[in-house]
Amino acid sequence: MITRDEALALLKEYNQEPFHIRHALTVEGVMRYFARTLGYGEEEEFWGIVGLLHDLDFERYPDQHCVKSQEIMRERGLDERLIHATASHGWGLTVDIWPEHEMEKVLYAADELTGLIFAAGLMRPSKSIQDMNLKSLKKKFKDKKFAAGCSREVIESGAELLGWDLSTLLERTLEAMKVDEAAINAYFDGEGQAEA
Repeated sequence: MITRDEALALLKEYNQEPFHIRHALTVEGVMRYFARTLGYGEEEEFWGIVGLLHDLDFERYPDQHCVKSQEIMRERGLDERLIHATASHGWGLTVDIWPEHEMEKVLYAADELTGLIFAAGLMRPSKSIQDMNLKSLKKKFKDKKFAAGCSREVIESGAELLGWDLSTLLERTLEAMKVDEAAINAYFDGEGQAEA
C-alpha cells in the first residue's frame, strides 16, 4: 500500500496549482474524519489517501478525469481498491464506476461540497469556516449562483447514496473541514506541514 508521503509526492507530481493541492488536502482530512466517526478508524489512513489522490489527474487531464488517474495508478502498481475508490467519485460524470463502499459514497458526496464550503468561508469577514453554522451554509447551498461550479445535484445525490438527509451531510462535512482548516492554512503559509 502506498504511504501518505508517497501519495502526497504523487499528487504533487501531477498537480502544481495551490488550489488543487488545497482541495486534495481538504478532502483527505474530510475522509479521515468520516473514517473515524463512521466506525472505520482502522482504515483512516486508506480513506485519507483516497481523499488525497481522488483528483490526481484533474489538473493535467481534465477531459480524462477519473480515467487517466486509473492508468497512472496502475502503471505504478497501486492497489486496485485505491484505483476503484478514487475513480468512483466520477460515477455518472466521466466513468461508469459505481461508489459501492461507504467510503466511496462519502467521497462522492463530500467532494463537491468541500468546494462550496471553502468558497463560503472565503466570503465571511473571518475568511474562515470556524464561525460558520449550518443555517449559513444552507443559505449558500440554496443560492445556485454562488459557487455555481459545485454541483448541487451531485451533493444531493451523494446524500441520498449515503441514506442521509441533506442537512446531515452539510453539517457533518462542515464539522469535518473545521478540524483541519488551520493545519492546511499553515501548510500554505509555509509555517508547517498539513497533517490531517
